[in-house]
Amino acid sequence: MAKKEQQDFVVSDRRRFDPEGDRRENVDVAEEAAPAPPAAAPPAEAPPAQPQASKPAPPAQPEPQASPEQDEAESVPEQPTAEEHHATHEEYKATGKKLEQVFGPSPSGEGIPEMTFERLIESFYMTALIQLGALRQEGDSPRVDIIGARQTIDSINLLHDKTKGNLTDKEQSLLQNVLFELRMAWIEVMNAIATSASKGAAGKPQEKK
Repeated sequence: MAKKEQQDFVVSDRRRFDPEGDRRENVDVAEEAAPAPPAAAPPAEAPPAQPQASKPAPPAQPEPQASPEQDEAESVPEQPTAEEHHATHEEYKATGKKLEQVFGPSPSGEGIPEMTFERLIESFYMTALIQLGALRQEGDSPRVDIIGARQTIDSINLLHDKTKGNLTDKEQSLLQNVLFELRMAWIEVMNAIATSASKGAAGKPQEKK
């Protein structure tokens, strides 16, 4: 048999302390393996993103309200041009002749009388007298339209206020006289209505308690 090669084994005691617990000297201290660096801690999880609160929508701004001057300006209808106004005026005048052809000439032979301020006031005056029951056909019982009469008198008074400084002396005198007479007739009718109502209430038999 081939001789086995003998290997020399060297046993070295690498213990640092003897059995009594004392530190041994002349001990070859092998380089210790550097301790493995501690495992890196896992990155901290980012906190869940907080849902961002949606910003509240700004309150609706109220629409600016138009001033009374703006409302009045917007409510004024568009006026016709001067050419349109003149054309319709001439055409309107021409229809007067057609009216005479249909109904014949007026009894005076002067055609349709032209409207004047005096005739306008006289027309209001006659209307108010009819509404107050002062004018009626023979045999008819008086019919009083007290509300209509009041509105007619107020219309005449409106003309009085709006035409100050723009009337002749004759027109101004007529307007004031008509207003005076109609107001007096209105007061008489109202007093008669009040007297009739009080007499009717007095004639009713009182209810027995």
